[in-house]
Amino acid sequence: MFFKQLSTKASSLSYFFGCGGKAKSVAVDVVAGDEEWFIQQAQEANVTINYVIDTHVHADHYSGCKKLAEMVGAPYCLHEANAGRVKFDFSPLSDGQMLDIGNVTGQVLHTPGHTPDSICLLVTDKRRAEAPWFVVTGDTLFVGAAGRPDLLGREKEMAGQLYDSIHSKLLCLPDSVEIFPGHQAGSVCGAGLSGKPSSTIGFEKLWNPGLSLDKAGFVEFLTGEIPPRPTDMDRIVAFNVAGA
Repeated sequence: MFFKQLSTKASSLSYFFGCGGKAKSVAVDVVAGDEEWFIQQAQEANVTINYVIDTHVHADHYSGCKKLAEMVGAPYCLHEANAGRVKFDFSPLSDGQMLDIGNVTGQVLHTPGHTPDSICLLVTDKRRAEAPWFVVTGDTLFVGAAGRPDLLGREKEMAGQLYDSIHSKLLCLPDSVEIFPGHQAGSVCGAGLSGKPSSTIGFEKLWNPGLSLDKAGFVEFLTGEIPPRPTDMDRIVAFNVAGA
């Protein structure tokens, strides 16, 4: 298995990983302007890009996923909740769906809360172990923080959904599972993000300040300190929904 993390604009983190032996790969949360980097990485690894995935419709940066998918002839994937919302065809992902990436598998976890369509990807390298190795958490769970819940204007409701998603889909994973989030310190997609670009489930259980709270406490904690909205958020969302 190969794995690459790309630190991009707006403190975003993008991912490219897959199976060199079977020449398959996946690109996740590509930022507009970085498409050629993924193509170059695929050429160097001698692999095909089989899936291009956004973990949700982003509000803080212009997505390059649809363009990359068109450039390489791969499906552009979003959670199925976006049917009727986005203005273009996409390959819908459902909770529990397994993605074939050669000797690597990616399981889709629907984790609403930051947005209704948010997903995480639980990744297993079958040549290494049957147990999952890491989870790409998008804007659901960060190192030291959780995703902001207010982008739809229903922050308490969405914070409650985020609590349920984190506890039912992520914190039940083995403590050894690594987490790779969609952002690090400097992003406005959450408050209190660490500058460290990865962690483990076990470490976050111990030190992420919101994760030891009950649901009511988590909702109050998460809605008590909300960063300013992303600059040009409405324009960015409109671009990402339209795909152009």
